[in-house]
Amino acid sequence: MPAAQSARASATKTDDTLLREVVEGLSQVHKQLPSKYFYDSAGSRYFDEICQLEEYYPYRTELAMLPGIADDLSHLIRDQRDVVEFGAGSLVKIRLLLQHLPQIKRLLPIDIAGDHLREAAAELRREFEHLEIVPIVADFTRQVELPDRNKVKKLGFFPGSTIGNFTPLQAVAFLDRARRSLGAGALLLIGVDTKKAPEILHRAYNDKLGVTAKFNRNILTHINREAGGDFDEDKFDHYAFYNPTQGRIEMHLISREQQVVTVEDYQFAFSKGENIHTENSHKYTPEEFLTLAAEAGWRGVRKWLDDEELFCVHLLQAGG
Repeated sequence: MPAAQSARASATKTDDTLLREVVEGLSQVHKQLPSKYFYDSAGSRYFDEICQLEEYYPYRTELAMLPGIADDLSHLIRDQRDVVEFGAGSLVKIRLLLQHLPQIKRLLPIDIAGDHLREAAAELRREFEHLEIVPIVADFTRQVELPDRNKVKKLGFFPGSTIGNFTPLQAVAFLDRARRSLGAGALLLIGVDTKKAPEILHRAYNDKLGVTAKFNRNILTHINREAGGDFDEDKFDHYAFYNPTQGRIEMHLISREQQVVTVEDYQFAFSKGENIHTENSHKYTPEEFLTLAAEAGWRGVRKWLDDEELFCVHLLQAGG
């Protein structure tokens, strides 16, 4: 069994970065928070619960597609590859690739929630004893330097439609950074949520059990703990809707009353009904996404759609 390894990005401390980005976001005319701060350990667990909900089609649809995709990849990819998973979370979907791709000898999962990532990596290591796993605790929305980037070609893995959480410009920037991190000859397998009937989207982000609402409000608890905030979750309501003009789901937290919130030495006034924009989830047709990827130096190799065309998985190749 390969020795346990771990790497940590040499960036500014996460809590310092969090404080700066939270203050910047709450200082805007239209208050906002970076959606990456959903994912502390509690947020990661809430998201795992969301993925099991009847209403949340993206997870189960992509999960059902992956065994067939992995089988196709076993014929498309002949050389040895390191897999780099962006926003790795619980490392559930990567198992389906590993079962079909024995040429994968090393996995480098990247996630901002370090404890959750290390626990998931330890569990995966027990299942795949031949596999070297190097957890990288880092913010994958920034440039991440990978160890030994030029020795073995990389297969990037970015499932779950997380690319939709970026604006189109941010998505191009991320895809460009990923291409440079993964290096020459890289491939990228990426999940993309498709445009569809608004009522399907509405149900997916407004589940009847209220798990998505807990997930949304948990960002406030994360800020309280890591950035000295005093948000009261019970004073904010979850609100999510489809914006057809922008082609995206928007998630917000709505202040239930007039209030003042403190974060470290900063105070932020909220009027009753004022919102904090916490997340976008952009939806793309396959053609729209390939156009976006091309701007970042990727070309489409193959795409897979489920029978209902709810979800698309693209295999991209780095240009040049």
